[in-house]
Amino acid sequence: MQKYILFTVLSAIFIVFVGMGIIVPILPIYAAELGATGFALGVIVAAFALSGGLLQPFVGSFSDRHGKKGFLITGLLIFGLTGYTYTLASSVGHMVLIRTLHGAGSAMIVPIAMAYMTEISAGKNVGRYMGMLNIAIFSGIGAGPVLGGFFLDLWGRNSAFYTMALLSFLAAALVALVLPGRDPLTIQEKQGSMLSVFARMLHHRKVMGILLARMATMIIMVPTFAFLPLLMTRHMTASGTEIGMVIASRTIVNAVFQMPFGSLADRYNKNRLLLLGSTIISIGIFSVPFAVSFAALLLLFALIGLGEAISWPAMGALAAEEGHLYGQGSMMGVFNTAMNTGIFVGAMGVGALVDVLGIAWAFYIVAGFLFSSTIIAAAMIRPRQNTCLSTGDKS
Repeated sequence: MQKYILFTVLSAIFIVFVGMGIIVPILPIYAAELGATGFALGVIVAAFALSGGLLQPFVGSFSDRHGKKGFLITGLLIFGLTGYTYTLASSVGHMVLIRTLHGAGSAMIVPIAMAYMTEISAGKNVGRYMGMLNIAIFSGIGAGPVLGGFFLDLWGRNSAFYTMALLSFLAAALVALVLPGRDPLTIQEKQGSMLSVFARMLHHRKVMGILLARMATMIIMVPTFAFLPLLMTRHMTASGTEIGMVIASRTIVNAVFQMPFGSLADRYNKNRLLLLGSTIISIGIFSVPFAVSFAALLLLFALIGLGEAISWPAMGALAAEEGHLYGQGSMMGVFNTAMNTGIFVGAMGVGALVDVLGIAWAFYIVAGFLFSSTIIAAAMIRPRQNTCLSTGDKS
């Protein structure tokens, strides 16, 4: 049964992220055509992060109590619906509303998939299983932009949105047909009320360090996904296919190295891997505005992907360790809320800075913030020496 659950979850996640990746090279250009400024583009990105971030802790907690399958199917159906509604947008306001709905769907997909993977691992080789999930995510995101750029050049933007809708509905059908109605792997533990679980998490130094690291690493999504297409079209007159290939170089390298570094995270110090990977990402992001050619950007984004491959499985494994205390759905919900918080803060702050300082500063500021935040997070995650831990605390 475990292998069927593993195959289904990974397949569904891959399919849905191919669909998400398809619209990556198109969405910023589409929004600009509708009259979006840098700040408005940030709001469009933030709308996705806000709705997803607000819902994920509650979805995760409810899934611990009522099962995961229904939430996963609902999220996939919402993704399919939004894929169609993107084609109907005629203003920036419409785009914000659609992105809000899209974010709500995401709240029911990624944390649920992470909880499934953690429970399948049964506490063994968690980094390896998180690496598998990240392979599915980044392989999908990596393949998607290439297809999206191809669709944009050949058939126009709406073809990409229709494809996203179709793939999301396909993933929902796969989950409905294959996954069992009940979650046989769910550990039925009495964790207390939902609010008490959240309160305990937020008073735990290590958990807060993990959440800070997750938030900081996700802020990079704003300049790389929202402003990179504009940077390339304005300064390099790049085609949609070239934009897709640059974005894909990052995600493909990330996917290829997930398993080796996921296995390494099970044997080596996860905190050090997190720090190393985030440092590499910071260097790559800071260097992007200095790139003057398509080939240079291709190499830089491959470097960023390598840094993510080092840090992401380690972060996921650290979160899974805490999930044994608080419930995997609850922990992964909060973990991914930190992700959406990073996207939201980055979108609003970076979007405003782009209007004032220019696109290049988005990359400089995000790189500096990621590096400094990771240093702080690593210090919080590191076990205290000669300190008595409170009941339920775990380092």
